[in-house]
Amino acid sequence: MQPAVVDEKPHSTPSAPNGPGGVFAAALTPMKDDLAPDAAALIAHCRWLLANGCDGIAPMGTTGEANSFSVGERLTILDALADSGIPGERLIVGTGSASLTDAVEMTRRAVTMGAAGALVLPPFYYKNPSEDGLFAFFSEVIQRVGDARLRLYLYHFPQMSAVPIGITLIERLMTRYPHAIAGAKDSSGELGNMIAMARIPHFRVFSGTERLLLPVLEAGGVGCITAGANVIASITGQLYAAWRRSGALAEARRLQDEVTRQRLLLDSFPMVPGMKAMLARRFNAPAWRNVRPPFVRLAAAQEAALFGKVDEAGIAIP
Repeated sequence: MQPAVVDEKPHSTPSAPNGPGGVFAAALTPMKDDLAPDAAALIAHCRWLLANGCDGIAPMGTTGEANSFSVGERLTILDALADSGIPGERLIVGTGSASLTDAVEMTRRAVTMGAAGALVLPPFYYKNPSEDGLFAFFSEVIQRVGDARLRLYLYHFPQMSAVPIGITLIERLMTRYPHAIAGAKDSSGELGNMIAMARIPHFRVFSGTERLLLPVLEAGGVGCITAGANVIASITGQLYAAWRRSGALAEARRLQDEVTRQRLLLDSFPMVPGMKAMLARRFNAPAWRNVRPPFVRLAAAQEAALFGKVDEAGIAIP
């Protein structure tokens, strides 16, 4: 048995003291029956998430099916969010694209709408790019946006993009652009890589899954940007709050175990269609099931199996 640990002070994030942190939902994008993005429903969903455990929202990322939308559609969504009254400091906006000029246009819009950050994928179509090529891409984005307010978060998701963002590239970018390069979302699932990132001074590291939230916080990271928060934000927010509270490390560890259990259940079904089905049931809103190809809705048997496991596990959406 390990000895009890008593915290004398609330935890801090010494590697990156200023900027966004906590639980950010990688927001799903609701769609109309013609599969057009439903901006009004997205805004309502974002407000609901902020009221139920989230510290912030990360729209237009992988979970939001962003790369299934045109740039025009994505900009329309950002304009609606900008006009919604949701504070910009609560938003880290996905702006990545395989096209340099599209990434610049999206990132510029994130800056002008007052977002706390722009989450930028590497250019992902051409595989095995050199480090110099990736450095040039991010440099061009920063220089063409040309705004001192830019806070760029690198999006490391090699399983999806097939283009990893290495530590030496991060260090080069931090040296050249110490104010613009703010941090990273690491969706690799590799805790060791997140710990290595968190050791970089003044670099804010978000885990891409709540399964690793507490270990990343303990390593000096600042939170998570996660798909699961669309349906399990409440308990994930409780975990982050326990981490921040003096004397609550044991409670944080207990909550981490439960959060991990719930996320693994979600991972056992297609995540985006599965969570959309859960929200459709919770709010009696069939349109929540809409997804863009190549995603497809869950088959009736899949959906019934998901709901059965969710109910058995005691996952209750507020």
